[in-house]
Amino acid sequence: MEMHQLRYFAAVIDEGSFTAAAARLHVSQSGISTQVAKLERELGQQLLDRSGRGVRLTPVGEAVLPLAKNALATLDAIRFTAAEYADAVRGRVRLGMIMGCSIPPFLDTVADLGRTHPGIELSLHEGHSDLLQAQVLSGALDLALIGYAGEVAAGLDVDIVIDEQVAAVVPAGHPLDRPGLTLGDLRGEKILCLSPGTGIRAAYERSCAQLGLDPRVDIDASSPATVLRLAERGAGVAILSPSSVEGPGLSTVPIADAAVRSCLGLTGRRDQHSPAVRLLRGKLLAALGGPRP
Repeated sequence: MEMHQLRYFAAVIDEGSFTAAAARLHVSQSGISTQVAKLERELGQQLLDRSGRGVRLTPVGEAVLPLAKNALATLDAIRFTAAEYADAVRGRVRLGMIMGCSIPPFLDTVADLGRTHPGIELSLHEGHSDLLQAQVLSGALDLALIGYAGEVAAGLDVDIVIDEQVAAVVPAGHPLDRPGLTLGDLRGEKILCLSPGTGIRAAYERSCAQLGLDPRVDIDASSPATVLRLAERGAGVAILSPSSVEGPGLSTVPIADAAVRSCLGLTGRRDQHSPAVRLLRGKLLAALGGPRP
């Protein structure tokens, strides 16, 4: 039994026919058919039912297929790990990040990449989350750290690293410095928030819409730090995610009826297979605490 036989077998099922598998793997149809038949002879079992117009798994094939895919995934992981240690991973990665990102593990990983993997050329671009998603979909970016509310754009995969409820941020001792608030409690207050196209802004506006409230924002800014500094100076109530709040003298108050949550995630295209992109994505997720459901 050889690994390429397992790869051919899995490809036939994934693509639905010997012809489509041959086209994907750039191998002749007869070559794939011969190797799958050889695998069946070595196992002493028929894996594919060829009696109909297409191919179907036999009961033995259904049992063998997940084992074959696990073996192939393990082989790919071995090759990838060996290449990483040999510093053979090379290529270009175009990484996007939300405006005003100051997350230390993210920035540390970006800064360390040139030292640990000099064969990878990295470029970094800032933008609002909606724009970053569009750029990943178009291929202008390979990966992006985004904030979003609800679902990401179709065609993207996302690994959630932070999932939080919207909160109000006020100076300590403010009349709204309480154990909890509702969105209705914010009537009459000046609202500070991030600009449209950001995850926290979308979560706030959609939460208000679900309750029939006006999602008014009096002052917006592209950076959480700017919003916080304005809140410190009494310019209004900041609407942010709790993890973005830093500095003394501020109170973070949960908004109990804000139903739409704010998420931070690392996203990329579903068809992205570049070793350099996969390596950086793995490092960023490990630094940020790993993906969450």
